[in-house]
Amino acid sequence: MLDDRKVRVLRAIVEDYVLTAEPVGSRTIARKYNLGVSPATIRNEMADLEEMGYLEQPHTSAGRIPSDLGYRYYVDRLMPEQTLSAEVVESIHQALEQKTREIQDLIQYAVRVLSDATNYLALVLGPQLSAARFHRMSALPLDAGSALLILVTDVGFVETALINKPVDMTDDDLQGLFEYLSRRLRGLSLETCAHEATTILNSELSAYRSVMEEALSLLRATTEDEGEERVYASGTARLFEQPEFRDVDKAKAILGMVEHDQTLRDVINSLVNEETVLVSIGGETGVREIRDCSLVGTMFSIGGRAAGKLAVLGPKRMDYAKVTAVVRCVQSRLSSALRKGAG
Repeated sequence: MLDDRKVRVLRAIVEDYVLTAEPVGSRTIARKYNLGVSPATIRNEMADLEEMGYLEQPHTSAGRIPSDLGYRYYVDRLMPEQTLSAEVVESIHQALEQKTREIQDLIQYAVRVLSDATNYLALVLGPQLSAARFHRMSALPLDAGSALLILVTDVGFVETALINKPVDMTDDDLQGLFEYLSRRLRGLSLETCAHEATTILNSELSAYRSVMEEALSLLRATTEDEGEERVYASGTARLFEQPEFRDVDKAKAILGMVEHDQTLRDVINSLVNEETVLVSIGGETGVREIRDCSLVGTMFSIGGRAAGKLAVLGPKRMDYAKVTAVVRCVQSRLSSALRKGAG
């Protein structure tokens, strides 16, 4: 535990460094933060904090910057609860109230607004299609001989295919067929659906074999899609606008990582495993390429069922209170939008 004076000095250094990206000296703290003590006393406290591992002295600068431990203490004990401005909340709300039932579109909106609101790199790990369950299937007649077949899963994935409609099949018959099929298959895994639909075709719906065969083809094609979660990203350039990453070698290392989906999946999955907002700072990430970054992330869900993960990757010198508030807001709005889309 730190005494009150050390806590106030550490808070001042973290908050000043977040704003300026410049090492913080004792005179700056004395002038700007009104701690009621002299610069000499502040220097002594800074030396103690450095010895305890909460501060670092970059190069030969007289100023100090927070260490990973210093940021951790700040995030866990000192970080204020931040209320987002009405303007930011409204922008998030509008972005995620789009009139779409496709989860891919909603996630694209979410990752963009997450980056816009934080000015850092935003990442969203979408749900695995292979883990989705059947919600409904419908057909939209296009002309006398064709229709658009639409498959919707419980987490909002939408798959479509053009099918041939027999000339002797009315639109009402087509609609009734897929309403019946939806009632029979709802809640089953997609893989089970293909097997169950085959059984239903052979035992009950052989009169509609041609249409059912095309529905089965869509179900089978969907289950063969890649089982990995898809990574959505936005704001890579914004990350490299930060002063910390003007060093070419640092920038290349980070860029090399963010360009590989599997690496991003591994990082997000290892660091984000709760619906509370988790903060991983610098070396805590366990990834050498992002040791100068922090990741703030959480999971989002649909009706209590985990659906994916979202995160913000930025410099360790990030505004943790604001980023945490934005991540929490986007999580809530995205979960709500997905719940409506799957309803």
